[in-house]
Amino acid sequence: MDRRRRQVLKAAGGVGASVVLPAAGRAGAQTAPTAPAARDLAGFDTRSIDEVIASLVVDKPVESAAIRISAPDVAEDGRVVSIGITSALPSTDRIVILVEKNPNRIVASFTLPEGTAPSIATRIKMNGTSDVYALVRASGRFFFARREVRVTVGGCGV
Repeated sequence: MDRRRRQVLKAAGGVGASVVLPAAGRAGAQTAPTAPAARDLAGFDTRSIDEVIASLVVDKPVESAAIRISAPDVAEDGRVVSIGITSALPSTDRIVILVEKNPNRIVASFTLPEGTAPSIATRIKMNGTSDVYALVRASGRFFFARREVRVTVGGCGV
């Protein structure tokens, strides 16, 4: 009797999977992005913050006090550093987080739809004590803010 129950459950599972999986594949194909245009692939081949900014921006960004970086002065563990970026600049539509001493300087890039509050919060990984940059596009121009975060333990590659 126990063997029969297992055979019935196996058969039912196979039928359920054959119905659900093709439907999931169709839904995923319709919502998947068609091009990696939102990714800044050129920025990953750079060696310095200036090169990263040049790959992302046409004009040199201006430092702005309207961008606030909230991060700890001393991060106890470089593997998980909480960070927040808030922009008071009107029409902010993009926020990019850069870490000067990471192997890949671009840590995160956010595109904000119109009407979205220009504020993000995330966790990043840091290789060690470094300047963290917030690069913000507002009204078609780029602005930045910088803050040093000291790392005491861990980090990228450690």
